[in-house]
Amino acid sequence: MNVLPVVGRFAPSPTGAMHLGNARTALLAWLHSRALGGRYLLRFEDLDTGRVRPWAYDTIRRDLDWLGLDWDAESLQSERQELYEQALARLAAAGETYACTCTRREIGQAIEDSAGAPHGQEPVYPGTCRLHPASPGRPAAIRWHVPDETVCVTDALTGETLCQHLPAAAGDFVLRRNDGVYAYHLAVVVDDALMGVTDVVRGADLWAATPRQVALGRALGFPTPRYLHVPLMTDFRGERLAKRGGAPPVQALREGGEEAGRLLAALARSLGWDVPEVVTARDLLPLWRGRLFAANPTLLTNLDGMSKFP
Repeated sequence: MNVLPVVGRFAPSPTGAMHLGNARTALLAWLHSRALGGRYLLRFEDLDTGRVRPWAYDTIRRDLDWLGLDWDAESLQSERQELYEQALARLAAAGETYACTCTRREIGQAIEDSAGAPHGQEPVYPGTCRLHPASPGRPAAIRWHVPDETVCVTDALTGETLCQHLPAAAGDFVLRRNDGVYAYHLAVVVDDALMGVTDVVRGADLWAATPRQVALGRALGFPTPRYLHVPLMTDFRGERLAKRGGAPPVQALREGGEEAGRLLAALARSLGWDVPEVVTARDLLPLWRGRLFAANPTLLTNLDGMSKFP
């Protein structure tokens, strides 16, 4: 039995300049791939063209290069839509999708009116259009009729296990919006599988979405990657850093004459790592290895059955 090479990825949305929280996640994903001798992919998640800023692609590339985070291959989701269409067709052929013409307002009202609402921390679609579209004349989204099962996922970094009963926690979620845009959950599952991604390092804000993505991948016959969710970067008030919250973009620091090594050191110290004032990305590899193997000593061999082959 041999272990398949690790393949990781960083998947930013080119909707603006990269902020420090994005940069730290990009760094940790790079450290993970390189620490395990693997490949690191850059994937631009640019399906929502109305929010895309054309200049952001090159700005993100320049920021990553400035930080010393090299990548082995690059892709754009906007150039992969045929693959999402094929995946959606497979689910439709299996009778697992249906058209939904409900508006956000109607969904909210239906949830409010349902006896069991609200379900969990997010609104859960109550299945209004499951038997037939509520308003056939409207543009329709396509939803996945989730299986009536509980899906459990264990995070390879934290050791935390999250179990969700899909109908109650996720509901029948959208795979393609009513404007024809493929939804994040479908695109990310298809891309990770077809790109051979074995290890997904991403922010903790996506932890709650992991069971539904695992279930969708299984329905499509895909292997399940290893998931590692890292803490979100916060400001001095403990609030999540985001572009709209005024967090400084990496571009401004780069173009303002800041030294990349100082920013990398600041990102490392935000994780509680004891580092010098100036470091390189490669200087941080031993620290990530130590964090990684302290959390999961068998990380190279325990891939939940997906990364071994005869």
